Amino acid sequence: MNPAIYGCAVLIAAAFVTDIRTMKIPNKLNFSAIIAGITFHGIWDGWSGLAFAGKGLAAGFLVLLVMYWMGAVGAGDVKLFAGIGAWMGALFAVQCVVYSVIFAGIIGLLISLWRRDAMKRLRQAAGSLSGFFVLRSLTSLRGNRKEQLHFPFMLAVLPGFICACMYL
Repeated sequence: MNPAIYGCAVLIAAAFVTDIRTMKIPNKLNFSAIIAGITFHGIWDGWSGLAFAGKGLAAGFLVLLVMYWMGAVGAGDVKLFAGIGAWMGALFAVQCVVYSVIFAGIIGLLISLWRRDAMKRLRQAAGSLSGFFVLRSLTSLRGNRKEQLHFPFMLAVLPGFICACMYL
């Protein structure tokens, strides 16, 4: 098993605790994880390890940056996935994003069903998607921040991370 997974698991655990408590992931945690991931791979594999960590950092950061621009995640989540990418590489970071988005959708649907506003939210999502495809603009995907469903994204990232680890 890849020893970097242990460093990344520590990052995920710490981010989970802070996100559940405060709905924020602190910069100190994210930046120290990024530096630790790059340092680990630089020592472990030299220049190729640095390239691996750099590509992973960029992949995790850029994918989540798009989601941040759409208003789906917070800035801490963007930096968290940069750290995940620095530890585990680009492919793992993207897989973790995909699984996390799937789990976030399930959690959002369950919360909407609990609140009994699922149909309203599905109509809003359909309207946003149709606006995106017709107008070819990301502004229709942003929606109204006050009406968006909020929950700690780490509730979805933790099981997404576990699923991505299972398919290493």
